[in-house]
Amino acid sequence: QVQLVESGGGLVQAGGSLRLSCAASGRTRGSYAMAWFRQAPGKEREFVATISWSGGSTLYADSVKGRFTISRDNAKNTVYLQMSSLKPEDTAVYYCAAERTFVVPTTPDAFGSWGQGTQVTVSS
Repeated sequence: QVQLVESGGGLVQAGGSLRLSCAASGRTRGSYAMAWFRQAPGKEREFVATISWSGGSTLYADSVKGRFTISRDNAKNTVYLQMSSLKPEDTAVYYCAAERTFVVPTTPDAFGSWGQGTQVTVSS
């Protein structure tokens, strides 16, 4: 397992951009997928994006496709989520997740390591 710490959240106007970072520590050797999820108050945790160890495979939720970009820098043990054209409905706590796997799962139960989340608020 690894420890994850998110950063980069904040308040942004609709149409703006924001980049989230997730730094991993601990047992970071080996192949592991990383992902971003988000959860708004009173709603279920929602898949946002995931990326394979190599970075060669990425998946995005339809709601963010074309606006968000997930990337990773394994040398820095960090995954990023570049968010553009933000909408009020993007407002949520964003969580980083990791799991030692060669595949790119998209469900919360598939990930064993989680960060504590970072708040993203988009105002209209």
